[in-house]
Amino acid sequence: MLPFTVIRLLSVKAIVTGLLWLACAGVGWTAAEPDPKTEATHHELRALRDGLLDAIHKGDIDRQLDYLHTNVVVTWHNAEVSRGREGVREYYRRLLGEPQKRVDKYSAEVAVDELTLLHGDSTGIAFGSSMEHFQFSNGRNLDLKGRWTATLIRGEGRWRVASLHLSANLFDNVILSLSQRSLLRLAGVASLIGLICGWFIGRVVRRRP
Repeated sequence: MLPFTVIRLLSVKAIVTGLLWLACAGVGWTAAEPDPKTEATHHELRALRDGLLDAIHKGDIDRQLDYLHTNVVVTWHNAEVSRGREGVREYYRRLLGEPQKRVDKYSAEVAVDELTLLHGDSTGIAFGSSMEHFQFSNGRNLDLKGRWTATLIRGEGRWRVASLHLSANLFDNVILSLSQRSLLRLAGVASLIGLICGWFIGRVVRRRP
């Protein structure tokens, strides 16, 4: 039986020899080259993202709608659903139009978690995070962190958004914080009014014979 030290040296030698063999055998190996067709698809999808964001920042609703499929379905943060381009236009009209205008300006910064998941040559699913900026008609500004998922389809030689779902954290978001602060202010005002009423009633009672 070979001493333990010799066995360990032979084992190390075998491992090193094996690694050297793999290194020599792999001299001719090269990294798999990206599929030109897939790369071209992702380039088109980036152009869709950049063009849509540019249209949003410039407030160009007609151009935004052009990036949407005619039968697009959009689920907004408030769980309202818009169907088709005209449905999205109507949502924007109620949000940004006169006389019930609630938002003066809106912009968004979008980040994707990874490359679009492609299903065949004409369908893809993209998802990621967003930071949306709202400037309300009452002068208040709001920054809202959110998540989004989009289904993209290719037709007539270009990619468009077929569905879009927007969401925010139900338990930790700026709107919830604003509501809580408003409730605290109301509670404070109610408490102050209660104290004043109690003091006044107390004085009236003490003055009675």
